[in-house]
Amino acid sequence: MKEFLSKKAVDDLSYEIIGAAIEVHKHFGAGLLERDYELALLYELKLRGLHTQTQQSIPIPYKGIELECMLRYDILVERTIVVELKSVLGWHPVFEAAISSYMKHLKVPKGILINFNVKNLFYDGQKTFVNEYYRRLP
Repeated sequence: MKEFLSKKAVDDLSYEIIGAAIEVHKHFGAGLLERDYELALLYELKLRGLHTQTQQSIPIPYKGIELECMLRYDILVERTIVVELKSVLGWHPVFEAAISSYMKHLKVPKGILINFNVKNLFYDGQKTFVNEYYRRLP
């Protein structure tokens, strides 16, 4: 996470990410595989000049060692917001638990969960989460 961030900067970035996801959803609609949406969203974010990392394992420190775990996020934007993508029929509580874990271990202030398998992505296809890192921002 960048040290000079503010809540407004993080919120502006999240609006940009959601706008990019809406653009991808307008083009493809619902019904594709998650990976199709991921590749298109990565391209759309690149067009907007945003730095991304994708499909990276998250190290989990524990008592001086790093646990080997299977935590792997979908997209990290500007090292500030983690994005988890789905193409499913409905939300499941495990999705929220996963994004909360990613946010905590990556030490980022915001996470966005996006489900492309909906009719209207803006209203039904995205949830945003914040944590203590966000609450501490100016």
